[in-house]
Amino acid sequence: KDGTKHSISGFYFLMKTIFYNIIVFLLLLILGEAVFGYWFTKDNFGIYMRKERNKNWKTSSNFNNIKYDFFYKRNFYGFRGDEFDPKNVEIIFEGGSTANQRYTPEELTIVGQLNKKFKSDKINIKIYNAATDGKSLRGIIYDFVHWFPKINNFKPKYAIFYLGLNEVVLADQMEEKMYDLKIQEKKIDRIKDYIKNNSFIHGKYKTMANKYFPKDTDGYFLNNEKLYNNFTYTNYKQAKNLKREIFDEDNKIVEQFEKRLLILENIMKSNNLIPIFITQVGYNGLSRQKLFLVNESLKKFSRNKNYHLIKLDEIIEMELYDCYDYAHTTIKGSKKIADTIYPLLKKIFTN
Repeated sequence: KDGTKHSISGFYFLMKTIFYNIIVFLLLLILGEAVFGYWFTKDNFGIYMRKERNKNWKTSSNFNNIKYDFFYKRNFYGFRGDEFDPKNVEIIFEGGSTANQRYTPEELTIVGQLNKKFKSDKINIKIYNAATDGKSLRGIIYDFVHWFPKINNFKPKYAIFYLGLNEVVLADQMEEKMYDLKIQEKKIDRIKDYIKNNSFIHGKYKTMANKYFPKDTDGYFLNNEKLYNNFTYTNYKQAKNLKREIFDEDNKIVEQFEKRLLILENIMKSNNLIPIFITQVGYNGLSRQKLFLVNESLKKFSRNKNYHLIKLDEIIEMELYDCYDYAHTTIKGSKKIADTIYPLLKKIFTN
């Protein structure tokens, strides 16, 4: 009996010790999260941008039969590339997947090649890539409401807007979607994202996982052979001289675009930002009427507001294998765009 009592007492003592240790551990965990996490900071990301932050994905892509191995990185603040101090950011580049270029090594993207040119010319300028896949002008507006205000000491002077294609491609999806408003649809997923965005422990885990166990996303082979069957190109002069019938859907897209431009104008003023707009082309130029009309609307807006504008659709002509689908450029096409707009950007910044 004494032995049994001792055994029971020992068992209860052990369980009590384990229980108290668990309580102490949980209290220390909560205290640590409260002190080092982002739960009570006014600039925490909350439920926004979780899928665009802290990425380091090992990727292999094939453009025009050349394989490229690289890491697709998005930093703590959600920008493409390595970490940076927000107070050093003076120029941001905004757009959708045609600007983000998920499957292209960073240094070979349009933004990456522009930065190489500035460095080669010994001009102390760096453009920071804020583009995310699928984003239209609506998504860019959301960035200034839900994303950029979360970043301490973030006060860029210039914002480059690479616009047009997504206003057309996504025109039939007018309601808020994940590609514009960067939050999950399900409430349970939003709760998970809130925890992941604010947790100190999860942040450290992601840092270690990205460094030692990067996600493998190999296998993107971008074939553009069929795209160029019976290829014809519609340049700006041809598109402008084309006798066209404007449909209700065309007017709806342009009206929506113009309303959003006015919202963006107010954002630029309130943030003391200097905008630079760049029009876009598809792989076959301006064969899509809606893209031509959106570009013309952007030109009119920029002219009326006296904003910087680079009329890419008027000064470039894409060729065979510059793109791997309707909108996205290959390495060759990205270089052509960077070569075309660099002298104009250089003139704006150096003046």
